[in-house]
Amino acid sequence: MKKNSTKKQDDYELRKEYDLSKMTVLPRGRFDPKRRIGSNVVVLEPEIAKAFPSDEAVNEALRLILKATKIPQKTAASR
Repeated sequence: MKKNSTKKQDDYELRKEYDLSKMTVLPRGRFDPKRRIGSNVVVLEPEIAKAFPSDEAVNEALRLILKATKIPQKTAASR
């Protein structure tokens, strides 16, 4: 019995009547746009993820950037 069931799994072929051009490919998992709506999930590039190993590290870096953008810039006229 095992030999026959293994053969059926290995001998799978796509039927000729299937028209693959009419099939739509739907994103699944974390790439599904509907899953991301209203969510704060961000996928980091691998080199960025190495620099920020935890959620806390990412949040701390973003807070520092927000603080830096609020520093008033001195103009030449105010010197």
